[in-house]
Amino acid sequence: MAGSESHYSLPLPAFDKPARLLIVVAPYYRDIADDLIAGAKAVIEGCGASWDLVEVPGALELPTAIAMAERQANFDGYVALGCVIRGETTHYDTVCNDSSRGLMLLGLQGACIGNGILTVENREQAVVRAAPSGQDKGGGAAAAALHLIALSRQWSGQRKGMGFKPVDEFRLAGKTEA
Repeated sequence: MAGSESHYSLPLPAFDKPARLLIVVAPYYRDIADDLIAGAKAVIEGCGASWDLVEVPGALELPTAIAMAERQANFDGYVALGCVIRGETTHYDTVCNDSSRGLMLLGLQGACIGNGILTVENREQAVVRAAPSGQDKGGGAAAAALHLIALSRQWSGQRKGMGFKPVDEFRLAGKTEA
């Protein structure tokens, strides 16, 4: 069982300039969501960062809300929280796959996202994974976002050339035509 295994966690990053995160939560299972939020807040605050919180109707709306915030607001990173418990239909598979895929696509576009969407077989699994005193998956998602923010800041000024010189540099080098 995963709950009894030991796992390594990276130490939280330190920031010269405080980070600002948006926690986006789907509170369909309110008690589980509240535990995920508590874990995320504790890790974010423990790192000296700040957070805002918004709620969306369900896990499928998490990527959309994060995409909107990425375009229209000024957050350094995002923590996606929610819980999907397997039911009797294939809706579970759709929600799990599409919400994760949406978050991954946003991440590949440069958004710093910690994915804390629990995908479980039953409520008992969700409770153990959500509890800050248990597996603390909310805290883990916040830590993931913070690490990605730190990497983004570390690499922010470093750009690779595109294989050609801009026209002004070409002229300054004494060349008359390209």
